[in-house]
Amino acid sequence: MTPFVVEWRHLAVGGETCERCGGTGANVRAAVEAMGPVLSAQGIALELREVELPPEEIAHSNEVLVDGTLIEKLVGGETAVSGCASCGDLVGAPCACRTIKVADEEFEELPESLIAAAIMTAADRRSGVSCCSAPANPASSCCSTTEPATSSCCSGDGAAGASALATTLPVDGTGLETVTLQIHGMDCTCNADLLARKLNALAGVRGQEITPVTGQARVAYDPAITSVQEIIRTVAETGMTASLVRSEGRKSTWWREPQQFALYGSALTAVIAFVAGYLGTPILNVNILYLIAVLIGVYYPARKALIALRNLTPTIHLLMLIGSVGAMALGLWGEAAVLIVVYSLGDVLESYAVDKARGAIRSLMALVPKEALVRRNGCETICSVETIGVGETVIVRPGERVPVDGTVAAGSSCVDQAAVTGEPVPVHRGPGEDVFAGTINQNGSLEVRVTKPASETMLSRIILSVEEAQAKRTSYQRFSDSFGKWYTPAMFVLGVLVATVPPLFFGADWYEFVYRGLVVFVVSCSCGLALSVPVAVVGAMANAAKNGTVFKGGVYLEVVDTVKAVAFDKTGTLTIGRPAVTDVVSFGNLSEDALLDLAGRIESRSGHPLAAAIVRKARESGTFSNRPVTEFQETAGRGVAATVDGRTCRIGSPRAMAEHGIDTDRADEAIARLEGEGRTVVLVSRGGQLAGLVAIADEVRTGAVEALQRLSRAGVRTVMLTGDNERSASTIARRVGVDEYQAQLLPTDKVDVIRQLKEKYDSVAMVGDGINDAPAMAVADVGIAMGAAGTDIAIEAGDVVLMSDDLAKLAYVRELSHRTVSVIRQNIAVSLINVAFMVVAALLGYLGLVSGLLLNEGSAVFVILNALRLLTWKSRNEPAPVAVESPPAAVPAAPAAAPPEAAAGYCAAATFTPPAQADGCSCGEPPVDFQVPPSILVEDAAPSCGCGGPAAAIGATACCGPVVEGGAPAGAASYCSPGTSAPEAPVTTAADGTSPAGLETATFRIEGLGCACEGAIVEKRVRALRGMATYILNPITNQMKVSYDPAAVSIGEIVTAVKKAGASAVLVARR
Repeated sequence: MTPFVVEWRHLAVGGETCERCGGTGANVRAAVEAMGPVLSAQGIALELREVELPPEEIAHSNEVLVDGTLIEKLVGGETAVSGCASCGDLVGAPCACRTIKVADEEFEELPESLIAAAIMTAADRRSGVSCCSAPANPASSCCSTTEPATSSCCSGDGAAGASALATTLPVDGTGLETVTLQIHGMDCTCNADLLARKLNALAGVRGQEITPVTGQARVAYDPAITSVQEIIRTVAETGMTASLVRSEGRKSTWWREPQQFALYGSALTAVIAFVAGYLGTPILNVNILYLIAVLIGVYYPARKALIALRNLTPTIHLLMLIGSVGAMALGLWGEAAVLIVVYSLGDVLESYAVDKARGAIRSLMALVPKEALVRRNGCETICSVETIGVGETVIVRPGERVPVDGTVAAGSSCVDQAAVTGEPVPVHRGPGEDVFAGTINQNGSLEVRVTKPASETMLSRIILSVEEAQAKRTSYQRFSDSFGKWYTPAMFVLGVLVATVPPLFFGADWYEFVYRGLVVFVVSCSCGLALSVPVAVVGAMANAAKNGTVFKGGVYLEVVDTVKAVAFDKTGTLTIGRPAVTDVVSFGNLSEDALLDLAGRIESRSGHPLAAAIVRKARESGTFSNRPVTEFQETAGRGVAATVDGRTCRIGSPRAMAEHGIDTDRADEAIARLEGEGRTVVLVSRGGQLAGLVAIADEVRTGAVEALQRLSRAGVRTVMLTGDNERSASTIARRVGVDEYQAQLLPTDKVDVIRQLKEKYDSVAMVGDGINDAPAMAVADVGIAMGAAGTDIAIEAGDVVLMSDDLAKLAYVRELSHRTVSVIRQNIAVSLINVAFMVVAALLGYLGLVSGLLLNEGSAVFVILNALRLLTWKSRNEPAPVAVESPPAAVPAAPAAAPPEAAAGYCAAATFTPPAQADGCSCGEPPVDFQVPPSILVEDAAPSCGCGGPAAAIGATACCGPVVEGGAPAGAASYCSPGTSAPEAPVTTAADGTSPAGLETATFRIEGLGCACEGAIVEKRVRALRGMATYILNPITNQMKVSYDPAAVSIGEIVTAVKKAGASAVLVARR
């Protein structure tokens, strides 16, 4: 007998077992006793072991019971436990899993802890009274708060009777539970949509998130309506299988799927048939063997072909089936069998290629440990990272990975941050400094105070950005999609015409031309072209993510390759962004210390980096008096003013002082000298008289010179933009080696400069920190944000995000972009040449069924494998320092041009036309005040505004045209360039979940489609629904985004439409 121990862990208060828990315990024992004979007949000895836990241990758990429907049937004698599905051992042998069989349906690879949990849930259900409610707080499965229980059961909630089981399902405050499933068989680009629709149609399912790249599905459901096993059964209806995700993860086993076993059997039978024919076996027997080979391998393709036939959409499955049946009708039994084998082999190789792309993202996710050592109530406890709350303390020992983002509270160590920032050299981290999930603590013990939950870590955001970026497709992706839409139907029609017209009208031989028509059928799939482009994009993005770089969309991979000029914000980009005071000069009655104190007190009210440098210097020198400052005012680009000791004082540039009528002649010589040394000079006045000056300098960032040289060697012009004076800007520009610079620019001036550069160079990138230069980054063709690790603003601002401050990444970004575009062009060229050759050869009769399919599938596999090379691509172009000989040309900033009249004022990023609202834009255009989630932006939206002014900010109020009082908050607006307007599709979502036009948007994951061309069936069905506005289906992430009128069509109808297309749709998000 094999022992099977059920461990029931429940609450104990004051040494006494909870009364209600004790009552439930009787039901648990009764359930185990009832199951004893059933499992005993299967060779399993069931034993119940009770463990009492103190309240503080229960209170922080995040584990809840698993549905017990199967075990209830077990108790009733309706089910049986059979052999192990994973390793094939019989019951009685040592094994970590069981196959539970209900009626004729098997549920494979269920861990014993799941069976134990189900036993306890079944016991609670049998009694009708549950001691413990499901946790309403993810941080607690005992009470709605994390306070220890003080009575027999928690106030308003019971103690979580089985809160420490191995299988965990986090829940939220709505009473819903979530489960993460590993989906087996989700290898095609269209399968996620099928699964999404299927799950969405299941009663009780409240939300789904399917990630085809990792092959996982996370489902939120109401446990009062449905169960985990019901969800697993629903997945099985799509032809895929599901199992609970294990904490240690699992490697892909695509080669062990049923489709692959069908291939193995079909190929083996075909080989036997061939050998039998070669040895002289009677032809009838040989043909029977070939027929068996066809029948073994045709099941899965035929099932998908029938779905295509019902939808009247020609797909590769349907066309291949026609070709195989036609070959048998012509007596070509061997060719029919080989067709099935070659087609299935192509499917296997494509599954392998897609799995490699998934593995790139999966490897990033594997960097974060599943458990962490947490200090709670004075005790150190190991728990799931999902249960760790903000503010808790995590202990990271030497050699361990940091489990969550946080700030070092105690200890110091060197931390390898390559996983997040791409930095090759470990950095020292001590108290007060940030560390990120997935990084490696090398040589010291750290106590980290958690600042973000596991779902919002920097690494999680990188992974999410990579996955969501697939929606912003390149022009090559749009071409491959449109090509596939007409190519396959056109080839289907051509095949019919070839097979019928010559024999009917010209007396040609039926056999010959029917055969040629069949050949046209089998070469009519463009799946290789459709898959090769998105796989290349995913490969490049995964490569970038591993190197601390995030592309917000595939379109930016393409745009970066076209960039002819790169503009840099000086402070924080070309320099380290930490200015320091170098000189303090007094011109009046104040001493230098008194002048520094005065400047420090005033600047302490400002958030400007130069102000911070002055305050820091005043504090370090001990002159900071902290006396009161009143009537403080700050004007962007003009400095600050305040009243100190009854006198009006100002701090600003020489130009700002001149505007206020303050004589600066005495400082001219010192200003010229200091600015000539590359320092920024601010003047201080008191009572209308010049009091002195403060000189500030910022160090040039390490590697800036080499990075700019690499860009120059690639033929890219470099431009520095700064608000500094002319002499200081010239000095810095000479030191870093930019080709040109522009000085004394206000933030709005930088926008105009970027527009001028775009007119001059066509395609321009803007590099900055994403804060005060966000408008200029938005106007550029591509905005690149630096130093984004730990900075949410930079992540949101850039189209390309560099997690570190390493400027060398810029050359890497451009080289990766160039390499990606090169690979995509290679794939498209190979695919189109192969298509042209196959069509001509098929029409002329030079191509057979087998050779045609080999060419078609071989081309698909080749382009996909070619795209996968980007996963391991490395930049080999190391910098070769070159002396900077002469200063670059200074280009004076042109005044901002007045916006053109009657220009269209649309936000280029948004997909709607702004309605007329109250005035607030100087250009006369209506302001925009809608929340525009980045996830629903159209990838090919116009990159500019007709009025030439700033456009709507994402998630802020802004307008097209210079913002005036009543418009957007300072620094909130994003901008766009003149020349175009936005697309008309109203997909914008308001706060109530609907768009201004009454539309809603929904994102689905699609499952169950075996080929990229099958997406046409889904599109046909969905677009045919009344009330549909827009439709986007990404073939590599299997994500479908639609906007629709909820009054005309429902989510259920969309799911049903996808189901009719032979797929399933899982709702990921709805707005």
